[in-house]
Order: sequence, then C-alpha cells, then structure tokens
Amino acid sequence: MLEDPEGFLEDRIGKRIVLDEIHRLPDPAQVLKISADHFPSIKIIATGSSSLQASRKFKDSLTGRKEEIWLTPMISEDLECFGRKGLEHRFLHGGLPPFFLQDTLPEKEFQEWVDSYWAKDVLELFRLERRSSFFRFMELLFISSGGIFEATRYSRPCEVSRTTISNYLAVLEATWVVHVVRPFSTYRPTEIVSAPKVYAFDTGFVCYFKGWDRLRPEDMGLLWEHYVMNELHGRFSLYPLRYWRNKRGKEVDFVLVRRQRPPIAIECKWSAEDFDPSNIFSFRKVYPEGKNIVIAKNVDTLYKKRYKGVEVTFCPLEQVGKIIANG
Repeated sequence: MLEDPEGFLEDRIGKRIVLDEIHRLPDPAQVLKISADHFPSIKIIATGSSSLQASRKFKDSLTGRKEEIWLTPMISEDLECFGRKGLEHRFLHGGLPPFFLQDTLPEKEFQEWVDSYWAKDVLELFRLERRSSFFRFMELLFISSGGIFEATRYSRPCEVSRTTISNYLAVLEATWVVHVVRPFSTYRPTEIVSAPKVYAFDTGFVCYFKGWDRLRPEDMGLLWEHYVMNELHGRFSLYPLRYWRNKRGKEVDFVLVRRQRPPIAIECKWSAEDFDPSNIFSFRKVYPEGKNIVIAKNVDTLYKKRYKGVEVTFCPLEQVGKIIANG
C-alpha cells in the first residue's frame, strides 16, 4: 500500500494513521516527510526499531517535523497496569512486556532478542564484521553494568583495539541498548570529569548475562539502581542524567541536570538504612543548591531528614516524579 505514498495519503486526509514497525519500509523517512510537507492534516504515529534513531538520514530529513517518544522498559506505573507488583519478577524477566508476562524465565527469548538485535539493528547501519568480538564486549559490559567504563579493560578479552571498543560502545549507545551516564562536573580539580558509567538498558538482560535465575539479597541493590534509572528516563527523558564522583571516592548515584535550575542529587538504596549522607555532604560543598532525594525500596511514605543542615527527602519510587516536578 505504501509503494505509492502520495496515493495512500490522499485517501486518508484528516485521519490518524498508525504505522507499526515503520523501519521495515524501504524509505520510512520519505513517507513521513511527504505526509508532513503535503498532508499536514494527517497525524501519524510511527513505531520503529532503534536503528531509525541512529540513522542520520532519518534525523536530517525530519528535522522539526516530528515528536519523538522514548518507550523505555516498563516503569513502576506499568507494573500496576499489568497486575504484577513483585519486583523480583520484574528484575529477572525485565521490562519488555512479552518477557515480563511469561511465568517462567524466558532465557531462550533473551538469546533470540540478542540475535535479532545483531541482524536488524547492527548490520543494517554499522559496518561491523567481528560478530564474536562485538558480542563478547556486550556480554562483559552487561556483566559489569553500572560500573565506570574503561575501554582498555575490554581490549584483551575481546581481541580488538581500544579504538574498536570505543566504536562498539558508540553502536550500543546509538541503538539504546546501553545508557552511557557521564560525569556531572564544572571541571574542578577534585572531580571526575571524563570517565562515564555504562548501564544495560534492562534488568532482565543484566540477570541473563550474569547467569542469575534467582536473586540473592545482595543482588537487589544493583538491580534497584537500574530500575530507578529506568524510571527517571521514563519520566524525565528531556533532562540529562549524570553521576557525580570526586577523587576521594565520594559519589552520588545520579544527578538530574535542568537548564538554569540547580542540580538534583539522587541516591538509590534498597534499604533507607543503608544511606550514607557523607556523599551528599561532599556534593553539596561544591554545589550547595538543589534537592537531595533518596529513593529507597522500603520507604512507603515520603519524609524528610536533616543531616548537619542538609535536607534530604526520602521517597517511594512512585512519588519521585511529583517531587522532581515541584522542585
């Protein structure tokens, strides 16, 4: 039907159209451009692969003509809609609905997704020849998800150069399979200013690559941090997400950066009792203005505490959107 875009659109003037998996068309950008330029009364919702976002042609031809919505894995509100509130199930199965809805761990589906990702997203846009090296890097990156990234650490086990490792990371970031969280700094001598942290996009794949089929208490904190990051992306994707660390090892998990407004410091804790205020102290000595938020699993009701004059808000994950929006 879309081999003749003009004819297709002429018959649907003034209507709403949903084009699912638009990346399967030979030239998806051209269809959307024709609609925007010549049929402005038609409203189109188009879903597509992450490869579209990475395509320069898609970006350039539709500049100013499209609104983008980032569909993250399931956030906390989605758990209510799907009728399952157990976080262990969400962590192990991940936030992709077909995987989340399965009663048994979808290990086969995880591998099929990875194979499909290589075929549909990577090969279509990037000239990568060494599949084994790329997937070895992806595996190691997911196993160490949430850690500070150093390209040289991966060169030897993947049998490629440091430059190639950096290119692999760029591919994974461009296709939204990992999130590169860069340091927040004003280039002070005491701050980490360049080394990023890298997170896998979904807890299910973290567990899959780590070989976890059940979770221990010590695993929950790491997965909670990923889950909180996903929530922040889902609710505040317009704001850059950073982390802060100084050369003495003091670190704030996430810093939400908003233009012409003070940074919001966010700490993720499975238990509120694990919160160490010294990290916030160190951050606020440098950046005294802004909210300090601790998002803890065992906090059901919002409350505030002061530590040596520094106010910290403890809140459930479900309420963080309201706190940040009003901050």
